[in-house]
Amino acid sequence: MNDCLFFGWNQFPTLFENESFQIIKPIQFKFENENENENEKQIKQISLGILSIIFLFKNGKAIEYLKYSKQNPSKIQIEENIQKVTGENEAILTTEGNVFAKGYHINPNNPKEFINISSLIEDTNDRIIQDIVSGSRSIYLLTSNQNAYGIGSNEKGQLGFDSNTLQKTEKPILMMKNVSKIFSGIASDHVFLLNSNQELFGCGFNSFGKLGLGRSRKPRGTKIQKLTKIQNIPKGKIIDIQCGYNHSIMLIEDENQNQNPKRKLYSCGDFKYNGFGKRRDIYKFTEIKSSLFENDDNILEISVGDYHNLILTEKGKLIVFGYNEIGQLGTGDTKFQRIPIQIELPKLRFNEDISNYHLSCGFRKSFLYYSPPSFSNLEEDLIKLFRRKEFCNISFKTENGEIIEAHKLILKYRLKDYEIEIEKLQEIISKKSIQESNQIFEMIYSNRIINPELYLEIKEIINSNEKIEETMKRIYLNENENENDFIIERKEKQYKFPKLILIMRSELYRGMFLSVTEDKSNKVTDYSELSNEAFQILEYWIYSNQIKEEIQITQEIIDEIKSITGYFQLNQTKPNLIDLLINKFKNQNQN
Repeated sequence: MNDCLFFGWNQFPTLFENESFQIIKPIQFKFENENENENEKQIKQISLGILSIIFLFKNGKAIEYLKYSKQNPSKIQIEENIQKVTGENEAILTTEGNVFAKGYHINPNNPKEFINISSLIEDTNDRIIQDIVSGSRSIYLLTSNQNAYGIGSNEKGQLGFDSNTLQKTEKPILMMKNVSKIFSGIASDHVFLLNSNQELFGCGFNSFGKLGLGRSRKPRGTKIQKLTKIQNIPKGKIIDIQCGYNHSIMLIEDENQNQNPKRKLYSCGDFKYNGFGKRRDIYKFTEIKSSLFENDDNILEISVGDYHNLILTEKGKLIVFGYNEIGQLGTGDTKFQRIPIQIELPKLRFNEDISNYHLSCGFRKSFLYYSPPSFSNLEEDLIKLFRRKEFCNISFKTENGEIIEAHKLILKYRLKDYEIEIEKLQEIISKKSIQESNQIFEMIYSNRIINPELYLEIKEIINSNEKIEETMKRIYLNENENENDFIIERKEKQYKFPKLILIMRSELYRGMFLSVTEDKSNKVTDYSELSNEAFQILEYWIYSNQIKEEIQITQEIIDEIKSITGYFQLNQTKPNLIDLLINKFKNQNQN
């Protein structure tokens, strides 16, 4: 069961049966499906289109609610596990790297039928898809080789080609190579592509200057039919760009700050929706300033609908601005908001873990929902890695001259001395049958002993925002007892912590285990003076980044935790453990 808030246009009778068509204040929605397994009820993603809402669950299944339909939600019949969905043009990315889509602009002969559009890519080596993004009438695909493709309408140049000669395409066409991210929106007819050098390109309809290209003598609605570099973008790492109908919002992270880097918000486009409150359009990305997220708070996530914008901060503030005629801002009225304001939220069941909440804006409607982290992030992250071009398969020849392929990346991390041992492996395979060779690789793949250096190496390969922590946690929580354990003693009882968990959580142990000169032996640390309750809180926090619910918080426990987190140097983790304990202590006393 998830915490899930909805506000805006209620087009779905079976979803909100007794509510008005205008839901102007956030209402709590408890979604339950027929599955008995609690984990399979957990929402992974909510995607909103004009005509539908798609719920994707942690078990890789999805269901769809249709506009004004009184029928029960329909299951999306895809045999493979679903990794991501997009509500507009209804595209579905599976864990196998296939993309199924439906809609008039994708399959005009049968718009209600899903077809595998990734299989239509002409280059057969480029058919494994890593990410999908939808525009208003187009779908964008990012392949494992970092190539961007587009399919659907090109009427306004949103696929990066001359719309007079190519108005639409029913097969994906290559837009750009060396792409790291694609940004668009369910109501937008423009798109941004970010390459690996953090250079930003855009194309499509440039109404109100929403591509951020600057002022032009041409009419403000001119089509930009060729991918054009966006000049003078703000300094920092681009985290996200959300595209509305006539505006764009950009989230930038300051890379000069090592600890808790500050995130800033920039926008361009129609003055009514860009967050500045002034009656002038913005033609290049310009910072939105507000005390709501500029002081000691930081932005976690943004989402943009057709004409409205939502911002979620680390301190649990939901900040909104833009169009509000159906109540999609959740302010309790339908007044237009030209500048960011904060709205009140019902008390959330998981409000102390705000980093696991997510936003989803659609056509005049909004969701705020809780999606707990899942260990399946390991599979998702490793799939992305294994499909990268530079880590493609490596070939071995068996005794009969048959070719067997293995993942180069897996071998790199499984073999202690890759360059030397790969030659030995080649020699061994050359004397084995293909069946024996497969057994050898199966043994290598299942070996759980991983060098601690994996953390640093994998962090360079996957972006820092790709949930390294969950990936590493999954690997090490499934470790057999081995030399990776670090022992902490309490009153004649030993607790074994995987070293990598401590490396991720503690500056103290990071320095200890990764130092070139430090002794790498299994040191024993004695915390016998720590109370049982404080140690349970500490242990649970180190593994889960959450507070153990059943323990009653006292001032003594808070003082103990302050002392030990200072020693562990755990105080830099987000959210801050001490702050959460103090808030929980206050809530207990109020109740």
